[in-house]
Amino acid sequence: MKFTITDNDTLSEARAGVMETPHGKIETPIFMPVGTLATVKAVHIRELEEVIKAQIILGNTYHLYLRPGTAILEKAGGLHRFNGWEKPILTDSGGYQVYSLSQRRKIKEEGVTFSSHIDGSKHFFSPENAMDIQRSIGGDLIMAFDECTPYPCEYSYVKKSIGLTHRWLKRCCEHFDAGNGLYGYEQVLLPIVQGGTYKDLRVESAKVIRDFDREANAIGGLSVGEPAPEMYEMTGIVCEILPKEKPRYLMGVGTPSNILESIALGIDMMDCVLPSRNARHGLLYTAEGYMNMKNAKWKDDFSAIDENSPTVTSREHTKAYLHHLFKCKEFLALQIATLHNLSFYLWLVGEARKHIRIGDYLSWKNMMVEKLDRKL
Repeated sequence: MKFTITDNDTLSEARAGVMETPHGKIETPIFMPVGTLATVKAVHIRELEEVIKAQIILGNTYHLYLRPGTAILEKAGGLHRFNGWEKPILTDSGGYQVYSLSQRRKIKEEGVTFSSHIDGSKHFFSPENAMDIQRSIGGDLIMAFDECTPYPCEYSYVKKSIGLTHRWLKRCCEHFDAGNGLYGYEQVLLPIVQGGTYKDLRVESAKVIRDFDREANAIGGLSVGEPAPEMYEMTGIVCEILPKEKPRYLMGVGTPSNILESIALGIDMMDCVLPSRNARHGLLYTAEGYMNMKNAKWKDDFSAIDENSPTVTSREHTKAYLHHLFKCKEFLALQIATLHNLSFYLWLVGEARKHIRIGDYLSWKNMMVEKLDRKL
């Protein structure tokens, strides 16, 4: 993987760049739609590319390991062949899902034993087999196996946890570097900074991750319930330590305003289920604020869903029509809303890149954030 920074904002840490991977180039900063089970819910692969204009998507190791399983994925030739997405893919390690299964898992030095949410069957993830599973999936960018601590969390536990995450990272790197990809192209392993909302632990973890000297780095354990100012503070602290010449990935973030604030701190990549999940519940994001399409106020509003939307669908259909679809529980409502939200997110980071190049990112960001959090 090659990363080139093309532009820097003069009044913030925002930067624009290009990542080159075996499955194509990625313009940064970028948002990655989440394709948990080899699909971004309610969206066709063709629409991801042609309508949403996604450049990279995320696949979920925990879920893909359970269904369809690595044997099927390897037989297909990897996730790219299985779902037909020919652009870059990032796979998480399963660590976050294991974290979310707090009642179903047991963490030890060797790894994590957990029960499937599907049938209760027992499984085991270690740093080594997390690498093997991601090799089978075939992501261009793969994540180290780590422990994500909850919020709030006692200092002593977080300190112990980052030690475990760092030891697991060493095992991930050794196992990853000793093997090869299965499908004829190179993969890149990203370590993950942890440390909760404790400044000294974030600094400690960021320095350890920096010294592993991998091609890109990630920041995890944020957007798990902490106040946004704390998330931004921790992100800024870590970005000051992680190498500027390498991509920085902030995991699981977030709202449109989270996206823009994180870019200002020096983040290059983000992902979140929020735009697609909220779309399925009728919440749509626009450049003027957000709106709940299930509310009765839209039932006789015959204006376009979003006249300024990058998607033709949102310009052609009315708020009244989408409201009707949601009230009738029509599947088309989920598709239209998801296309809209993800297109908006990709438009938003595209505009961020444009304003970084122009040199007025900070003032544009401040103006946009004021509008993005308004309820329409």
